[in-house]
Amino acid sequence: MVADQIFERFVGLVDSCPWATYAGISGGHHFGSQAAPGVASPTAPREAVYTAAERRRRDSSRWTIVQGVLAPLQFGVFFISLCLVLRYLATGDGLVIATASIVAKTMLLYAIMITGSIWEREVFGRYLFAHSFFWEDVVSVLVLALHTAYLVGLLSNSLDVHQQMTIALAAYAAYVANASQFVLKLRRARRERHGPAAAAAQLGSY
Repeated sequence: MVADQIFERFVGLVDSCPWATYAGISGGHHFGSQAAPGVASPTAPREAVYTAAERRRRDSSRWTIVQGVLAPLQFGVFFISLCLVLRYLATGDGLVIATASIVAKTMLLYAIMITGSIWEREVFGRYLFAHSFFWEDVVSVLVLALHTAYLVGLLSNSLDVHQQMTIALAAYAAYVANASQFVLKLRRARRERHGPAAAAAQLGSY
């Protein structure tokens, strides 16, 4: 499946690198909903990231491809924006382009959160806090709140430029932490799929 290949290649890029045990990329989430019949409770113990049925839904969902495209795009914009913000704070130059980059990063975050919530609903039966990505979703909400706080401060002019940039950096730090959670989880899913105990784990996760 094309969607499955996107996930495999993306996670494979960081699977063996030194920072792969703590870093990664985001994908996002959302607005809660009731779990679909047969979907495990967020507090119910389960070892595998995906059951066999969830993996099939993931691989067949068009939103998997959307997430696979938006996630690296957002990371690229984040990296460029971080450089521009640090340049402004160090030199005082480039305020307009630094601000524009933060707004662009925030818009991409909203896009990946909304489409990610749809993806999560299709795969796990709920828009937010599905068992396998519960803590990733918790931090995603914090990331969204910080980016939104930046936009509010910018548009309302209630914060000075230094305060705006401080909030932006806090939002970026939270984003990196959240991205790390997702790559770790996707690495785990990848290894479950290819590991020697993968078949047993999938059968036992029904």
